Amino acid sequence: MACPVAIGEAQRRDFASIAALVEGARTIVLCAHTRPDGDAVGSVLAMAEVVRARWGEGREVTCLLADDGPVPSTYRFLPGSDTFVAASACRGDPDLFIALDLPTPSRLNHARAVMERSRAVAVIDHHPADEPFGTPHLTRTEAAATGVLVTEFALFAGVELTPAMANDLFCAVQTDTGRFQYQNADPEAFKVASLLVDAGADPSWVSLNVYQSFRLPYLHLESIVMGRIVTLDCGRIAYSYATRADLAHTGAEDDECDGLIDSVRSIRGAEAALFLKESPTPGVVRGNLRAKGDVDVSAVARAMGGGGHRAAAGFSADGTIDDVFAQVFPLLREVVSGCPPCGGAR
Repeated sequence: MACPVAIGEAQRRDFASIAALVEGARTIVLCAHTRPDGDAVGSVLAMAEVVRARWGEGREVTCLLADDGPVPSTYRFLPGSDTFVAASACRGDPDLFIALDLPTPSRLNHARAVMERSRAVAVIDHHPADEPFGTPHLTRTEAAATGVLVTEFALFAGVELTPAMANDLFCAVQTDTGRFQYQNADPEAFKVASLLVDAGADPSWVSLNVYQSFRLPYLHLESIVMGRIVTLDCGRIAYSYATRADLAHTGAEDDECDGLIDSVRSIRGAEAALFLKESPTPGVVRGNLRAKGDVDVSAVARAMGGGGHRAAAGFSADGTIDDVFAQVFPLLREVVSGCPPCGGAR
């Protein structure tokens, strides 16, 4: 199957280097960032299948979770999601550690120790990297998702995509483009998605599981969050939050909350959206940021010690929700005021 997009020479060289590392390894570990999203889970699972299909004989391939908890419930429908191993349970010194959807080792949580004792480290990612690690460190920030790069690596390696790989990768691309609604949903993303459907991905099945299978407790929590939405700075910033008491009252789980930021982002006229949630760790608040138009919320996330993309980013910070909001709002106001209105009524 031919690649639907032209792969640049630098990317081809990095692909060749990764292929050579896989060829020379017997124990291979694949891992994404802490609190994995659909791109992280789908890319790791698909990359593992690509390695097994092309180089599987005599190789031990392990999908690793950076955290001790299970795969987030939203993504447990994906083929192979039950094969993940918690990093704290990983023993031995792997020949090769492949980090996916991960710009910095600080987001590896418990898996960082596994990476540090591995003989070689390679990275496939699409986030801006302030502290690059691994050789090669393949980062293409213009790629809509790491799943796009894994798809292209599979085709580079001559692997015939199976329906399982295709569904994993379609989930990766679909979730990181916000159902192909975010600014990063470019022609390459649509071409790769089309190729994945040709290979057996079922968009309706993926969408049913990710976006149409919410538990009632989550919907009750969403109603609370939506009832709290306020707009600031002449409607250009939308904000809401959730507390530990809200989760306890509704019965919603932490790993169900990632989509709440999209409810905040949906407000007409809002060019930047902020959602804050109290973490299970006392005194820590998790922040999600989204943008429309030319607003760059990644700059806000980096200032808060996090990271991400121009239109989607996140961070964690110490303090109460009020403390963190007081820190973030001036930063958000600054990036919004530096951009012309994007026309929220469109």
